[in-house]
Amino acid sequence: MDSSIAFIGGGNMATALIGGLVASGTDPRSIQVVEPFEPQRERLWAEHGVFATPVADSAVARAGLVVWAVKPQVFAEAAAACGPGLTNALHLSVMAGVRSDTLARATGSERVVRAMPNTPALIGQGIAGLFAREAVSATDRALVEAVLRPTGTTLWVETEADLDAVTALSGSGPAYVLYLLEAMMAAGASMGLPADQARALALATVAGTAEMARRSAEPPEVLRAQVTSKGGTTAAAIGTLDRGAVKECFVEAMRNAQRRAVELGAD
Repeated sequence: MDSSIAFIGGGNMATALIGGLVASGTDPRSIQVVEPFEPQRERLWAEHGVFATPVADSAVARAGLVVWAVKPQVFAEAAAACGPGLTNALHLSVMAGVRSDTLARATGSERVVRAMPNTPALIGQGIAGLFAREAVSATDRALVEAVLRPTGTTLWVETEADLDAVTALSGSGPAYVLYLLEAMMAAGASMGLPADQARALALATVAGTAEMARRSAEPPEVLRAQVTSKGGTTAAAIGTLDRGAVKECFVEAMRNAQRRAVELGAD
């Protein structure tokens, strides 16, 4: 075992992690990738100077850290193809739904960390919830954080079940924000704004408000009240949303996402 990193799967999330590692000074020669899709292997070489193979080789067995970034349904097959040389490595999974018990059984290693990132990681603005099994050391945790740092921030949770809530809140969260953007842009167009102007206004409003909330010590409900004058335009809009129980619908939607995450993990 050495200090190299092996990625099993070279898709978008793996590419984001690899790009961040190379940009922060990691030698591309220390990164091994197993990726059966030839155009993706060519992309990794062209963009990051990282050599990828269609099947696992001896370099994977020597890696100190193995990052699992394949589709969950092909994990068992991919693990079997890597052979028996995974027992001593630290394993980091960015696969949704695959429980750490499953990872430990398939790899023979108890040093397993599960990560639930989200798609803003592709531009370095993501957040990943992390869970570590008991065998994972403080040094292991620091290595995982270093690997994920270029994609955004990290947050450790106490129990693996908490990752189902992380999945529902932040893992699926970009879709909720995009859903809101769709509605805002459609409303702008319906009120007569050109589509490009409606898009620009909606995007700037969501991005700016999120940053304002991040910087403020006040909770969102206080910030919202500060811009909701009695009898004004914002009050008219919020009243409509309240009558439609939109907040309750969002909460229930995320609870449904959490329940689905539990089901996928059981499967």
